[in-house]
Amino acid sequence: MSEELLEVKNLKTSFRIGEEHYAAVDDVTLTLNKNEVLGIVGESGSGKSAFAFSLMGLHNRAKIEGNINFKGENIANTAPGKLNKLRGDDMAMIFQDPLTALNPLMEVGDQIAETLILHRSDMSQKDRKARVIELLNMVGIPYPEHVYGQFPHELSGGMRQRVVIAIAIANKPELLIADEPTTALDVTIQAQILDLIRNLKNDMNSGIILITHDLGVIAEMADRVAVMYAGQIVEVSDVHTLFENPLHPYTRSLLNSVPNAEGGQDKLHVIQGIVPSLKKLPREGCRFASRIPWVDASAHEENPVMHEIAPGHFVRCTCHSQFYFPDESKEVQSNGVSGS
Repeated sequence: MSEELLEVKNLKTSFRIGEEHYAAVDDVTLTLNKNEVLGIVGESGSGKSAFAFSLMGLHNRAKIEGNINFKGENIANTAPGKLNKLRGDDMAMIFQDPLTALNPLMEVGDQIAETLILHRSDMSQKDRKARVIELLNMVGIPYPEHVYGQFPHELSGGMRQRVVIAIAIANKPELLIADEPTTALDVTIQAQILDLIRNLKNDMNSGIILITHDLGVIAEMADRVAVMYAGQIVEVSDVHTLFENPLHPYTRSLLNSVPNAEGGQDKLHVIQGIVPSLKKLPREGCRFASRIPWVDASAHEENPVMHEIAPGHFVRCTCHSQFYFPDESKEVQSNGVSGS
């Protein structure tokens, strides 16, 4: 039986623009178990990183509503002092850009050691250095004793990303959030980083939230997937179901935009329109409706909710049952919404 580590209930993260607050994360409910990878996928601007920063309590001026139950305790709007004891210890984050996440004026070894000083104050300097060397070895950095004394700018992008991971796992966190951990890395280094994260999950029995826009990474890494659009979760299922039987029009559009190695595509599918800005985001009705204008308005719910189509498979709005791609034949249209 899986052990629940994190339960997010009706999370709403709003930012003030002018005199009004606008929700970038809007009524999100998700769970994460130990030793599980939950992938969160969506376009840029969908609210993925805003969600991650909300979990870590890293929004200074946002209004946070709802519950973030970590190991049975609600940590939403927790006092900074208490959060500081959790961050870097029980919960940690791998940031998207290692060059900005690292201090350019500190040696790599000292930056990794910082989190040990904060959370393992009884550790001697000798043991601390030994632990840092061990972490550098764990993340696959060659010549760790030499790298210990180097500055971030002296390392490659892949090496810097490994250092950021070493900092995140220094205290064996139970919850690890990886925000686009392979952005701007070549495919070889990307594969190594993903292998590293997978091994760390198994070694530490951690729950991992993997945020990405890359469906290939999701297919390789995730146990379950939450598809996010315009601040809302629009579909949740196990990874195999999502790829075999995607239902929400946004999920199907994302998958249809991926090049098919087997051929048969004359051109890539392009999703019409863009993710609306916070101020222009429709707060009523289906938020994806404007990007699929060929689907009749009657197909959408006035206030879309999540429907459990099959055990563990949830989809928002009823429009999935009438969705089709404009260039599909009538036969494909009628057969392409299995499971609805």
